[in-house]
Amino acid sequence: MSTSSRLRAVALTATAVLLSLSGAGCGGEAKGGDEDLTAQKLRWETCPAPSASEGGGTAPSPLPDGDVWECATMKVPLDWSEPEGDTIRIALIRARSSGARNERIGSLVFNFGGPGGSGVKTLPSFGEQYAKLRTRYDLVSFDPRGVGRSAGVKCEDDEQLDEYFQQDLTPDDAAERTEFLDNTKAFNAACEKNSEKTLPYVRTTDAARDMDLMRRVLGDDKMHYFGISYGTELGGVYAHLFPKNVGRAVFDAVVDPTQNPEQGSLGQAKGFQLALDNYARNCVEKKEGCPVGDSAQDVEDRIRKLLKDLDSKPIRGIFPRELTEYAATTGIAQALYSQDFWPYLTQGLEQAYNGDGRLLMLMSDLMIGRGENGEYSNLSAANVSINCADEKPRYTAEDVEAKQAAFRAASPVFGDWLAWSMLTCTGWAVPGAADHPDVSAPGSAPILVIGNTGDPATPYEGARKMVEALGEGVGVELTYKGQGHGAYGSGNACVRAAVNGYLLAGKVPRVGTVCA
Repeated sequence: MSTSSRLRAVALTATAVLLSLSGAGCGGEAKGGDEDLTAQKLRWETCPAPSASEGGGTAPSPLPDGDVWECATMKVPLDWSEPEGDTIRIALIRARSSGARNERIGSLVFNFGGPGGSGVKTLPSFGEQYAKLRTRYDLVSFDPRGVGRSAGVKCEDDEQLDEYFQQDLTPDDAAERTEFLDNTKAFNAACEKNSEKTLPYVRTTDAARDMDLMRRVLGDDKMHYFGISYGTELGGVYAHLFPKNVGRAVFDAVVDPTQNPEQGSLGQAKGFQLALDNYARNCVEKKEGCPVGDSAQDVEDRIRKLLKDLDSKPIRGIFPRELTEYAATTGIAQALYSQDFWPYLTQGLEQAYNGDGRLLMLMSDLMIGRGENGEYSNLSAANVSINCADEKPRYTAEDVEAKQAAFRAASPVFGDWLAWSMLTCTGWAVPGAADHPDVSAPGSAPILVIGNTGDPATPYEGARKMVEALGEGVGVELTYKGQGHGAYGSGNACVRAAVNGYLLAGKVPRVGTVCA
């Protein structure tokens, strides 16, 4: 999961929107004008380099066996309640199955989270990780509507975003609060000005309907799916809408579908604090010692002092920007997404204590979608737009101040930031759909739901909540006792065997399986 000024992945949706189509959940016909969109033929071509809105970079390298990544676009209705109206195009990417044709199961569709992450750019980065799955599936991902090249939402430009992310996002007094609210209002107004036509149609329910059209256009009877982080929520909404169309599905790094935005933010404060505690203990237990603290408590005390000092006096960052309290906080949070990043966090903290904030800022830039060339992907714009279209509650500064004590108790390091992030959707142009999504999916095939006990962004408890919400006989819970965001990507042999066994052979793991 990635986000802009917050870390919430709580894109929430309303059943009322779903039922506006006759035969909701039954995969009705999609037409754009006189065209039957279910009969469209995709034109697959060698993939170009990712666009700036997808994050830029070079064209994906060929796969180890020499096959190339292929890209196409698919037409979908802009407004699913008017399927014969205007259309937009959804960007797709695939790697054809490497196995024998008679062993191919179909397409395996990935969503890597956000909301706002480009699947077209992300999937090739994990080509080797999913090589085993490719033996029986075409690996497919996409930019969901509002993201990247799929009618990507536009808000502020690069220069404005640099200014936005340099502001104080944890206001301490009336003047800072006014500036924070004014900047939030300006960002939201820019989204409305530049993307007014798109904003009402980027809800998770819309993306789920796009997925079912994708299933049909790809020629698959069932939707075989691998959702990570926010992708688990998208998968849950899909299963609710189209339970009979679910094939083999895996949810990894699971969003709690029962929480409202406030509860989700508070849960993340606890999750990131837990991950920071685990990092600090790991650091001081090393034989060579911990250069950023003598004890776990000392590590965290020094981090808190650093953030407090940066609040009043930023240090050198990546020129011409400075490392602010916000940039340091998000840089630390980014490093907690994977245990592989922990050494970089130690190095970044060492440097920051000596007045050099470049490494922490580099990790912060990864979080907010800023490239080394100063260009931003549309991650921030899409994240806010999807979340705000989905989630119904709108909070005030008074709400935040009333809840601040609870957030600070949950995390002395991340609490203030996540509390103030609740104001992201205040004054948004499009009303939110629901308090939380409906993911109940009676009649669906089993869905493997994996919770990681050390996950910072999607706390472990969300996996059990997802299993309960999917309904009896649908969700199958698996626990991974590990660190970082997600489980399959950790390389844990037990997790890999369970996921591969289900996706490749249809072998459902025993309920309550624990991998360590």
